[in-house]
Amino acid sequence: MTHLSRRSALALASAAAVAPAAASAQTLRSFSRIDDKGRQVTISAIVRGKGPLVVLVPSLGRGAADFDDLAARISAAGFQTAAVDPRGAGRSRGPSDGVTMFDLADDFGMVAKGLSDKPAVFIGHAHGNRIVRALASKRPEQVSRLILLAAGGQVKMEPEVQTALSNVFVTTLSPEQHLAAVKTAFFAPGNDPSVWRGGWYPDVAAGQSAAGAATPSGEWLDGGHAPILIVQAANDRVAAPANAEALKKAHPDRVTVVTIPNAGHAMLPEQPKLIADIVINYLKSADVR
Repeated sequence: MTHLSRRSALALASAAAVAPAAASAQTLRSFSRIDDKGRQVTISAIVRGKGPLVVLVPSLGRGAADFDDLAARISAAGFQTAAVDPRGAGRSRGPSDGVTMFDLADDFGMVAKGLSDKPAVFIGHAHGNRIVRALASKRPEQVSRLILLAAGGQVKMEPEVQTALSNVFVTTLSPEQHLAAVKTAFFAPGNDPSVWRGGWYPDVAAGQSAAGAATPSGEWLDGGHAPILIVQAANDRVAAPANAEALKKAHPDRVTVVTIPNAGHAMLPEQPKLIADIVINYLKSADVR
């Protein structure tokens, strides 16, 4: 496992300097298909930039807006990004009953196919890491590389953390109780959880959780055969470092782990520039085309 030193972080920052998020123009695109049960699925994505395609898949019950900063930085570095809203978030719509992780994965694969005829890089944050691993397992021809931000799914959480994660989606909590749950589950000590006070989709989370329960983890856990970069937050209590260690041990030839300090499961609002620097450096060093 690679622990990012201050010197490494500064080197990455120098190598991957990008324009601020506000500098990147964006368009909202929609993509539709009929699923295998004859039901319509329409998925929307915020598309930025030109170049090799990078598709971004958000966390459980969260939307594409979580990637506003990261996607803008990646697109400014010479890539096209598509930050995708899952079913039920934004303008994305689709059934939630009788759905597996592979059905959800096909939503994001549909967006990628609509934007490029080449395999894409997929970035999955938290629950999104499971979805992109499912896509790479089912449709390896669509995936060139995976970048997993918070690669959970193998190691059980502490009971306190599991309760907090569940409470995040309980709509009857007071604002103070909800924010306390967000802080416990998602943020490192000392970091401000109020940036994630909003942006939650309880119905989306319920559908995603049901899809996960309907899909044996062994069918998606390995992420196909694609090279994988895991960005592991040192203070993540939901996707603890042992998860990244297990995937690295199982696939040492294709899994790289970089651990970042002062970040929890939320990660993106806690260390936005550092994560962007790591991701962009990886994309460029891997010569993604």
